[in-house]
Amino acid sequence: MLTGLVVGKFCPLHKGHEALIEFARARSDRLMILSYTKPEFVGFPTERRAAWLAALYPDAIRLVLDDEGLAAFAARDGTERRFLPHNDAPEEDHRAFVAWVCRAMLGLTVDRVFTSEPYGDGFAASLGRHFGHPVEHLMFDPSRTIVPVSGTRMRDDPLLHRTFLARPVRRDLVRRVALIGGESTGKTTLAAGLAERLGTAWVPEYGRELWERRGGKLEYADLLAIGREQVACEEAALDDAAGWLVCDTSPLVTMFYSEAMFGQIDPELIELAARPYDMTFLCAADFPFVQDGTRRDPTFRQRQNDWYGRALAVSGIPYQVIGGPLDERLQTALSVLAATSAATSRPGQNP
Repeated sequence: MLTGLVVGKFCPLHKGHEALIEFARARSDRLMILSYTKPEFVGFPTERRAAWLAALYPDAIRLVLDDEGLAAFAARDGTERRFLPHNDAPEEDHRAFVAWVCRAMLGLTVDRVFTSEPYGDGFAASLGRHFGHPVEHLMFDPSRTIVPVSGTRMRDDPLLHRTFLARPVRRDLVRRVALIGGESTGKTTLAAGLAERLGTAWVPEYGRELWERRGGKLEYADLLAIGREQVACEEAALDDAAGWLVCDTSPLVTMFYSEAMFGQIDPELIELAARPYDMTFLCAADFPFVQDGTRRDPTFRQRQNDWYGRALAVSGIPYQVIGGPLDERLQTALSVLAATSAATSRPGQNP
């Protein structure tokens, strides 16, 4: 059985990687995909990369390693603990490590190694020496003409995600920002403006839509249905999002209304309210209160904001109060989101 090998950081896994892996699959009876990086890139932990590979290549032998996983293997196997070589370590350190992983952790050797890099010939020759049999190097698209992208470019420009990432990877990498606040605190206006400035999608407040359709008459069970539908709308919008998805409310808001209107909260709604967002903005109650026929009054609005602030503090959810005129709010939000998306360190070229 001819065994092929592809090694990569996959931070993130993009269509260039996919093309290389498909090239390797077509030329192997079985394929091993190995991923590791040291240091780890922020936003691309071991578990996330492993999930991507599992979703896209369930039939391959997959191994995504970190030092914690190597320690666990040593404890199970009763052998000396190994550590990942640093990304800047000499090439031969990486080659010896890959050979050891194949034999010690997987109990196999490989016949072909697939890369898009000039180092592939030396990599294959080194593996052949470690394994005691020839290893062939097959190079794929070294000029990057088939898929003109690299991991560095992907990290530098998240908007490329929409073009060069497979659907499960692209959806997983979208960051979510939630806008919450009392009635007449400018959430919807801010959501639309923020999405426009970011060039992305935004998710309207489903609870308000249902309230208007029902003429302001909701039952207790409707609140859980609202929370569920809001989450479903967010999931559906991921396909249209670029970098960020702007959410004009969160299930935490629905949780408040459940308590305020009915004095109780369904446990499932509490779980939905605990879903993580990458950033939450609490819109300050410093806008003039506008009565549109469905809202209560400024006192109720302040009660809402006080409740949200307490709930966020108790839950430990990171948030920032955002106030002032719309332009000021937009600029503050954009600055905070830009800092959250700050570029991470760049990789070396290995193995």
